[in-house]
Amino acid sequence: MTNRPLTPLLDRVHLPVDLKALTDRELRQLADELRAETISAVSVTGGHLGAGLGVVELTVALHAIFDTPRDKIIWDVGHQCYPHKILTGRRDRIRTLRTEGGLSGFTKRSESPYDPFGAAHSSTSISAALGFAVAADLGGDPGDAIAVIGDGAMSAGMAFEAMNNAGHLKQRLFVILNDNEMSIAPPVGALSAYLSRLYAGAPFQELKHAAKGMVSLLPEPFQEGARRAKEMLKGLTVGGTLFEELGFSYVGPLHGHDLDQLLPVLRTVHDRATGPMLIHVLTKKGKGYAPAENARDKGHATGKFDVLTGVQAKAASNAPSYTKVFAQSLIQEAEHDSKIVAITAAMPDGTGLDLFAARFPRRLFDVGIAEQHAVTFAAGLAAGGMKPFCALYSTFLQRGYDQIVHDVAIQRLPVRFAIDRAGLVGADGATHAGAFDVAFLTNLPGMVVMAAADEAELVHMVATAAAHNSGPIAFRYPRGEGTGVDMPTRGIPLEIGKGRLIQQGTCVALLSFGTRLSEVQKAAESLSAKGLTPTIADARFAKPLDRDLILHLARTHEALITVEEGAIGGFASHVAHLLAEEGIFDTGLKFRSMVLPDTFIDQASPEAMYRVAGMDAAQIEAKVLQTLGVAVVGKRA
Repeated sequence: MTNRPLTPLLDRVHLPVDLKALTDRELRQLADELRAETISAVSVTGGHLGAGLGVVELTVALHAIFDTPRDKIIWDVGHQCYPHKILTGRRDRIRTLRTEGGLSGFTKRSESPYDPFGAAHSSTSISAALGFAVAADLGGDPGDAIAVIGDGAMSAGMAFEAMNNAGHLKQRLFVILNDNEMSIAPPVGALSAYLSRLYAGAPFQELKHAAKGMVSLLPEPFQEGARRAKEMLKGLTVGGTLFEELGFSYVGPLHGHDLDQLLPVLRTVHDRATGPMLIHVLTKKGKGYAPAENARDKGHATGKFDVLTGVQAKAASNAPSYTKVFAQSLIQEAEHDSKIVAITAAMPDGTGLDLFAARFPRRLFDVGIAEQHAVTFAAGLAAGGMKPFCALYSTFLQRGYDQIVHDVAIQRLPVRFAIDRAGLVGADGATHAGAFDVAFLTNLPGMVVMAAADEAELVHMVATAAAHNSGPIAFRYPRGEGTGVDMPTRGIPLEIGKGRLIQQGTCVALLSFGTRLSEVQKAAESLSAKGLTPTIADARFAKPLDRDLILHLARTHEALITVEEGAIGGFASHVAHLLAEEGIFDTGLKFRSMVLPDTFIDQASPEAMYRVAGMDAAQIEAKVLQTLGVAVVGKRA
């Protein structure tokens, strides 16, 4: 009789309910198989690897004990949700992650009932979970709510606002603090240090003894207050006290990769908890895959890679990335100006400021996942006489909008906003699209807003921002490689509010704002072959507008078409307002605008996303023909 190979447990698990029939020993085996499947899938698609590997055991334990989708697991940010997707009926599509028509790289309500709340920005999970818990109490959807939040995301103010409210409401709620000592960059700040002390075993007897001695030296009226302060300080060094003061029952810290610890504790709290509960779990990002564990970012975000070696496939390109051009240009400006400093919100690598930090370690400030603080901190630096560059992705700059208005714009403080990932970003999809910054910045009095048409223009815009001291200024640039243009030795400050003429033509003028310029030029080449040579201009500035250039184009052409990588309400809206106020429409000008459509576009390649948005070269050409009318073009041809 021959021994048949055992069917992998993962092949028997189609939905979380199937975990209920497994023994604890089988759950441990399942976790090993789930980790291997996650590595295999991400090697094909690329994506967020390290975070998912860090929560494999936790994912298995939660789905084995709680009753999903009746119970709602809310994964903060969603970077770590790939194992969750495999266990919740999506294993057959897991190798479509982050591709056109495939699975989202984050949780997404429209994708599965097991994704109760969409997330791709950090620190939202506790607020959402509390909303589910209160809704259940008031007769809404039943079931428990479980927020899984990392220690980096926990550093954001929103998480503590939610915990404070949850403690007040005393609602049954589970918060899993996934403490892996790393968000994207190593976490910074006092909270991270506090969490590290909880399990570091650091002795505090010396602190206690010193504090006791200091109290005896104080005048009697002050001694009681000092004793209370000392007890509070001592309490903060004991596991859980901080969270218990917010109204949570605290359990932990637990070994997050040991199901023998996780399963009994989670079963106990599931059965007995009556109010808000925080379970502190220690995990290791990239766990179980040496290339990820050994990587500096623990395999946070990776391209396609070879499973055996971990070596990532690299696309050949001779052009530098816009992010690197920004960083190198900022370093160059900082070499000549000691007042230039840089601020990032937990994204030094993503914004290129790791390069700046290597050259000027005392002039780079990583404030953690705290965009609101980043903006106001930059405002304070500016008020204090420094020249701050606040480098954030467009999608994350949204989180600091009130601070941009109240703390920067109203006070006309010269904060420089370097807006990375402007426009459509590809695999991260709608949650990370940089679609709205032009619209929400250009409506602010005194704000200067620029967009680089190529990497050389970006160099000049960094220099422009460095030289600008009369108020806030922002410049935006996309993800990915530049166009390969010749690069200047050093940036030259641009005249504020002045664009440039690229090509003189007739009949129709194409006014581009941002990196769609290359597609505009391709469209113009095709139109020229049909006998129509458009005028091309690069606006450079959405605010202040180059009035002279725009009015000249409008008065000397039959049609004017603007092209921008932003939502309705941005550059084109300001141009239309200018033309209306100047009475240009009364002359019969045909004005059209090409903007991102009024919808959220799912993940695909950037090229495919812009095709969906109707903004590639072929569609720009079609817009020109439609605006002028086929008969007009036919005569010219």
